[in-house]
Amino acid sequence: MTVVGRVDGLWRYPVKSMRGEELEEAFLGFARIYGDRLFAVRSAGGHKGFPYLSGREQKEMLLYRPRFRHPEKAARPINLNDAESIGPGITPLYADPAELIVDVETPSGDVLAVDDPALLRMLGEKTGGSDGLSLLRSERALTDCRPVSLFGTGTARQLASEIGAAVDARRFRANIYGDFGSAPGFVEDTLVGRTLRIGSKAVISILERDSRCKMIAIDPDTAEPNPDVLRTVARAHEGKAGVYGAVLVEGTMRRGDPIELLS
Repeated sequence: MTVVGRVDGLWRYPVKSMRGEELEEAFLGFARIYGDRLFAVRSAGGHKGFPYLSGREQKEMLLYRPRFRHPEKAARPINLNDAESIGPGITPLYADPAELIVDVETPSGDVLAVDDPALLRMLGEKTGGSDGLSLLRSERALTDCRPVSLFGTGTARQLASEIGAAVDARRFRANIYGDFGSAPGFVEDTLVGRTLRIGSKAVISILERDSRCKMIAIDPDTAEPNPDVLRTVARAHEGKAGVYGAVLVEGTMRRGDPIELLS
């Protein structure tokens, strides 16, 4: 086993396409990081294969701040310690849906429950009305492709050099940000087909590179677009940045944890 990096940041996104929250530790389950992309806004006018309202259609969605109403219930599965005490480790229980309710702070400062119709009306103001919008909740992560994503901080630095302007790694909305030391940017591409352990227990299989869309062009703090980010990724890196993985072993990850190459 070889340590190839460290966890620089852990993020989850309670509502798809809204602002994420940084975590000191996160439970990585088979379906997702606990609490990640639990909700999404479904759009009747969306593509049948991707029926969501996202920042691609409404960049201001990134300025909405979702937070769990009961953060202690959303921090980890409710019986995690007891389940892990039974060898080799029993799959823990998630909290009841009512305990994982989310409140959303809007760009204007109002705080609305995620299932408040007023939130859909507000989102619908820029999309021709809320009649075609509905809230979707799923026990399976409402991610675009795979349960977990990994992005190297060195990749953001390389893109900044190529573009000639600062590139905030948060644009890439990854779950795990890895610091791979002196390795070059896009080193995570070399991990495709490999297996990693993150922390003392969690194991993921890196499946493929992450194909990118216009979401990465949107500033996570202002929602202002910078087309050079997407243009550079498209022209210089085959439209891909970061990697996707599948979870082989559940476990808790923490900032600073080692990232080990197992195979």
